[in-house]
Amino acid sequence: MRPRVTIGVCVRNCENSLKEVVNSLFDQDFPHGLMEVIFVDDGSEDRTMSVILDSVSGMDMWVKVHHQEWKGLGPVRNFVVNNAGGDYIIWVDGDMVLSRDHVRKQVEFMDQNPTVGIAKGKYGIYPGAKLVAILENADFIVDDKWRGKKTSKPLGTGGSIYRVKAIRQVGGFDNHIKGAGEDMDAEHRVRGAGWLLCLTPSVFFERHKETWKALWTQYFLRGYSLHRFLHKWRGIISLYKMTPPIGFVAGILYSFPAYKLTCRKVVFLLPLHYVFKMTAWCLGFTKGHIDGYGHA
Repeated sequence: MRPRVTIGVCVRNCENSLKEVVNSLFDQDFPHGLMEVIFVDDGSEDRTMSVILDSVSGMDMWVKVHHQEWKGLGPVRNFVVNNAGGDYIIWVDGDMVLSRDHVRKQVEFMDQNPTVGIAKGKYGIYPGAKLVAILENADFIVDDKWRGKKTSKPLGTGGSIYRVKAIRQVGGFDNHIKGAGEDMDAEHRVRGAGWLLCLTPSVFFERHKETWKALWTQYFLRGYSLHRFLHKWRGIISLYKMTPPIGFVAGILYSFPAYKLTCRKVVFLLPLHYVFKMTAWCLGFTKGHIDGYGHA
């Protein structure tokens, strides 16, 4: 008997959160004998690999573990794609927790919708989240509410399920994309091959950055990394939408539905939150342009 679904856990320096991720895999109500977990440690400098090895001994699923020197997101995800034994891959990051029925609902959705290449679950608010994390989470929750079942907007890998046939058909991920953007690039090619991208009712929780400094670093690096994707696929994203003034307007538009969905007054800080992270994104993108990142 082979696994039906592969869980791709691609991590780096996640020793403090990885155990919770693994526990959420143990708790899945999908038959464990039909699940495969592939751990890929991309050059961690902490105890991430030790946590993985300690967890593997008690897992009642198919398990593969791979450790490598840092190569970046594209190559890491391709290791999972090339070694997956299941029909589907569910991507789980080192700061994510899955609801108990997440895997089952994702697999059932893909089984019932054979023309869907990628489907993403919905964000829940991580218990105990602090100010910065709540604001970041509210952003994604509103997006989920506004998007229909079928979507043309980027989904991202975390909490998403990929049909192995679809991602292999387009040649997997771009090995040259080391940082952010490998998911958007893959989605664009999967959609171009005729597959649909959808949202599903399954829920997952992501531990977003909890300090302004960490959020700044995240978006600066994201802007830098996305320079390659936007250089490769010119015209896919209108750059003006990523500027602080547009971010301020978006924050206003998001704040009211965010309050309706979360009942938290703190979400009215979203305009400032957007200006902050879009400023970091623009500076990172500008540095990527100056450095020529992605031109090769």
